[in-house]
Amino acid sequence: MDIILTQDVERLGNKDDIVSVKEGYARNFLIPQKMAIAATATARKVMEENKRQRAHKEARLREEAQKIADKLANKKVSIGAKVSSSGKIFGSVNTIQVAEAINKKGFEIDRKQITLPSDSIKEAGTYTAKIKLFKDVIVELEFDVVGE
Repeated sequence: MDIILTQDVERLGNKDDIVSVKEGYARNFLIPQKMAIAATATARKVMEENKRQRAHKEARLREEAQKIADKLANKKVSIGAKVSSSGKIFGSVNTIQVAEAINKKGFEIDRKQITLPSDSIKEAGTYTAKIKLFKDVIVELEFDVVGE
């Protein structure tokens, strides 16, 4: 029996794949668990249309992310923190402060999109953060941690 997977199934396939399985496996497990639907002619047409629309939407999102990445590429952000005489920060700098500094420059970046070289930064200096704007659009942004 041919089925269309509605989600990733381990050792069987990924979402929107058309696979052949035994009829009992499809009717007794996959279809009742909402992991698959029967691959009828209409279901195949609907799946192809959904794939086409998803690809169009994804291309538009990737294009927007690339525009933001181009604008962010040469920017440098400065983050102020209270620093001791030895250069150590009282507290730490994390993704929240980096996101706030980037947003002040006019970009809408969520803190969950930012990856720092370590979990938190505890010394003044220059660091590089990776910002994931889309699945494959990642931009590196330099930022300075300076004493106030």
